[in-house]
Amino acid sequence: MSARIATVSRDTNETQIKVSVNLDGEGRLSCKTGVPFLDHMLDQVARHGMIDLDINANGDLHIDDHHTVEDLGITLGQAFFEAIGDKRGIYRYGHAYVPLDEALSRVVIDFSGRPGLYMNVEFTRDNIGSMDTQLFWEFFQGFVNHARVTLHIDNIKGFNAHHQAETIFKAFGRALRMAVAEDPRMAGQMPSTKGSL
Repeated sequence: MSARIATVSRDTNETQIKVSVNLDGEGRLSCKTGVPFLDHMLDQVARHGMIDLDINANGDLHIDDHHTVEDLGITLGQAFFEAIGDKRGIYRYGHAYVPLDEALSRVVIDFSGRPGLYMNVEFTRDNIGSMDTQLFWEFFQGFVNHARVTLHIDNIKGFNAHHQAETIFKAFGRALRMAVAEDPRMAGQMPSTKGSL
C-alpha cells in the first residue's frame, strides 16, 4: 500500500483545527486542544491504534468545550476518509473489547461508506474533569459522518466514569487498527461484493 497520510484543516468562526494522520504510524500523538481530558483520550486512540496523530485545535473554550470537541471529531473523520483512500486491501471491519478495572467496553467499526453511530453508554457522572460526558457522543457523531463509517460503541459495565471513557477510546483505537490494516489475502481487492465502498 502507498503511504496513507492526510492533513485536513477546518476553519470556522468557532474553531480553527488542523489534523494530520498517518494510519501506518507508531502510535505517536502531538495534541493541543485546550480540553485536557480529550487530549488524554486521543492519546489512547493513537497508542492503541498505532496511528500517528498531530492535532492542533483552537476553539471558543470561553463559551464551552462543545464546538471544539465536535469540530475535532469532524476534522479527524475527514482526515481518516482522505487517508484511507479507496479502501482496497483493508480488513474493513474492526472490533475490540477493552477492560479497565471494573469497566468493560466494546467498539465495532465498519468502513462501509455509510455513516451511522450507535452508542449505548450511560456515564455515571456528568463531567470527567472539566469535560461534559455528553460531548463524547458529539465527537463520535462528527467522526462517523465524515469518515463515513458505521460505529457501534457499548459500555458493557463500569461505575467509574473515567474508566468508562478510557475503555471506549482504547477500544476505538484497537478497532481502528484492525479495520484499516492491510489484509494480505485481499491483495488490493475491494472488501465488498458491491465493488466499491
